[in-house]
Amino acid sequence: MQADSTMYLNRELSWLEFNARVLEEAQDTSHPLLERVKFLSIFHTNLDEFFMIRVSGLRRQLNAGVLEAPPDGMTPAEQLTAIRQRLEPDLSAAMALWEKDLMPALSDHDIKIVTYEQLDEDKRKRLRRHFKKDVFPVLTPLAFDPGHPFPHISNLSLNLAVDLRHPTLGQRFARVKVPGSVARLVRVPAPFEGYEGLDDDYHEVQFVWLEEVITANLDLLFPGTDIDSVHPFRITRDADVEIEEDEASDLLVAVEEGIDARRFGNTIRLEVHANMPDHLREILVHNLDVAPFQIYELTGPLGLSDVIEVASIDRQDLKDPPFVPKVPPMFELEESVFSLLQRRDIFLYHPYDSFLPVVDFIRAAAHDPQVVTIKQTLYRVGGNSPIVEALLEARENDKQVAVMLELKARFDEENNIEWARALEQAGVHVVYGVAGLKTHAKMALVVRKEADALRRYVHLSTGNYNVSTSRVYTDIGLLTSDPDIAKDVNEVFNSITGYGVPKRFRKLLVAPGGMKDELLGRIDREIELHKLNGNGYLGFKMNALVDRDMIDALYRASMAGVIVDLQVRGICCLRPGVEGLSDNITVTSVVGRFLEHTRIYYFDNGGDSEIFLGSADLMPRNLEARVEVLFPIEDPRLKAIILDEVLRYHLSDNTKARLMRPDGTYVRRKAEEGEALVDSQAYMLSRRGTWSPD
Repeated sequence: MQADSTMYLNRELSWLEFNARVLEEAQDTSHPLLERVKFLSIFHTNLDEFFMIRVSGLRRQLNAGVLEAPPDGMTPAEQLTAIRQRLEPDLSAAMALWEKDLMPALSDHDIKIVTYEQLDEDKRKRLRRHFKKDVFPVLTPLAFDPGHPFPHISNLSLNLAVDLRHPTLGQRFARVKVPGSVARLVRVPAPFEGYEGLDDDYHEVQFVWLEEVITANLDLLFPGTDIDSVHPFRITRDADVEIEEDEASDLLVAVEEGIDARRFGNTIRLEVHANMPDHLREILVHNLDVAPFQIYELTGPLGLSDVIEVASIDRQDLKDPPFVPKVPPMFELEESVFSLLQRRDIFLYHPYDSFLPVVDFIRAAAHDPQVVTIKQTLYRVGGNSPIVEALLEARENDKQVAVMLELKARFDEENNIEWARALEQAGVHVVYGVAGLKTHAKMALVVRKEADALRRYVHLSTGNYNVSTSRVYTDIGLLTSDPDIAKDVNEVFNSITGYGVPKRFRKLLVAPGGMKDELLGRIDREIELHKLNGNGYLGFKMNALVDRDMIDALYRASMAGVIVDLQVRGICCLRPGVEGLSDNITVTSVVGRFLEHTRIYYFDNGGDSEIFLGSADLMPRNLEARVEVLFPIEDPRLKAIILDEVLRYHLSDNTKARLMRPDGTYVRRKAEEGEALVDSQAYMLSRRGTWSPD
């Protein structure tokens, strides 16, 4: 197959299409109102990270004169131009959604976001008292003139550019940082605590943007001056800090230094209000060293990710109906988890199934007198982690505990550093990773002494050991005592903590090394079997599809007549439905109440099907630059559940799914005439706690 750039979609533009689907969820009136606000916040939070990491990377390539283009052939300059062109309509749509749709709808439900000017005199006085007590003490006005250098503007901070006239110095510029330690949306205080006066709209919740409250009270910060105008601005810095591991004597210290370095990364984006006057804009442009194409003019509030504060209001009538993850029935018996796993494998599908059995597995190991060793990978742990607490308890009970804690998990570094120190202080063997690689595999290994022999028990998952995200991310976990899988997991741990490099594994597919070749080999096998017997089929569900070799293999499968169903939540660089190339490939994406995070790779294999689950997407970084694990599902009962109850339902979703077109855009998938409606996440909610067969 002769490849050319038109066969591939640009990664960055594909990501923008994904985020546009997030925005569509905010626009979707079938969602409860505060869920729509949440999606709008997620849209903007996603964009912040996109600029900090992806756009900053393109800027570095442009400045370094990088000529090598991705498979789609676009140069860094072309990508930066295309990103701006694609993004501007979405930014306008997001602002219009907030101001013309969501704000009026919130007001109809007694949640009012008002301007300072709309408040009566009494409410302004209350806000001024609040300002003096809770805001004024944390503000620091910074002048800019020959005696005061231009202040450092921190990443993602909201700031006020203050244009003022000093009685002796004349016209001056000052900067006031809007503190991140104070709620961005300030609730208008009641006249006094416990007040329920009918004449004060006490039944309403009224909010004012913090920057408006500060602006209205700048006379306290700049006494004796005349404030001519105040204009908010916000910057995004390059946060993709490279850790030079080979030169670092202590990786933990190097990561800490990298976190600090983010504060000083190059400016990637400057956001201003459209009415900022030219002379103030010129001061920012000159001192922040930004080009015109890096400036984004907005007509409303900057940093709309902060509307998550509104979504957090305790108004259950405006949110999705609550649900309780179910604990599968076998865990409610008196039988120990180790006794259960001696008889059978156990499948858990979060958040529909509770994450508690995973926590209890580690806790049971921590307290079982027959357990001698626990080994675990930790990537994004979260705060107040019961998993880490169980590992600490294991050390107190004199178990040997080894933890591979990935310090380089982006934006979770500080949290992971704290846990690393706590674990080390307790005597846990903590390893920070493999040089040059992130450890992304999700594994826990328990070694138990039984009848004068050692037996291994394993948990493998598509997702992190994080109780908080387990409630909103869809992930599949497997608990097993399969000897071959357990031996493989043990060898992966040994390769991480030591220097061994196993060539082959019994059942796991492991990266770097054999995973990519094993997957490519299975696609080629499907092609050959289809040529012999027909009925070739591949069904993959993942977060991202970027790797060119994998895309080319799927194209080969399609051209050979193999039916290929792909569900790719985010980035997809493959073009489906191209005549003669990908006629037999369908790509869908589901963005819904839960973040689709599972990776499922199904190969029909002439009727002798194979299913692999795990932590790896089909991206170069996962297949070649991370420690990743895909694990097989071999129990026929579990295979049937994952194929028939999970994968096929997700692939047939015609309610929340979008269908990808050859040009990389998406349309909402609709049920054909006579076809039943399928909402995959709603179906999974109805099945929670019932997956594992008796």
